[in-house]
Amino acid sequence: MKARLTGDRVIKSRLQKTLDNCNKLLKDDQLIKLISETADLITDAVKSGNKLMICGNGGSAADAQHIAGEFVCRFYVDRKPMPAIALSTDTSILTSISNDYSYDDIFSRQVMAIGKSGDVLLGISTSGSSVNVLKAFKVAKELNIKALLFTGNVEREIARFSDIVIKAPSNDTPRICCFAH
Repeated sequence: MKARLTGDRVIKSRLQKTLDNCNKLLKDDQLIKLISETADLITDAVKSGNKLMICGNGGSAADAQHIAGEFVCRFYVDRKPMPAIALSTDTSILTSISNDYSYDDIFSRQVMAIGKSGDVLLGISTSGSSVNVLKAFKVAKELNIKALLFTGNVEREIARFSDIVIKAPSNDTPRICCFAH
């Protein structure tokens, strides 16, 4: 019985931290403005015939795939599909680039191959220090592709290559991931 009470306390503590972070978000007008600007930038790009490319590692790769799926399928309402691709999905591309070049190049080479001026690259990096996401952002800048970053509450080099940086109000990976949703 004691272990269950401890488990209950842990669950309540985690839920309280999530609620606290949500309340921080509601009060952060600057962050809400950045999220709105991000939505507008992506909407304008798609309406202009461009696409959204999304990259991240691990759980962030799963988030990238989920976002791309919502764009191509539907989100809340039936609508025309919107062009979006997660750069973490093609195992042949990922393994050939990793083998022939470096894992650090898995996203940047794809951006070089399919990206064009006017597209948008969304990078998800809880730490902000993923080298392969950074390299993709550097290529995006060279190709006049807008680069948007979802990250934790950190200062990293990648911010210099980002048009918009949205920082979760946390350094805790699960909370950053929850925020990205």
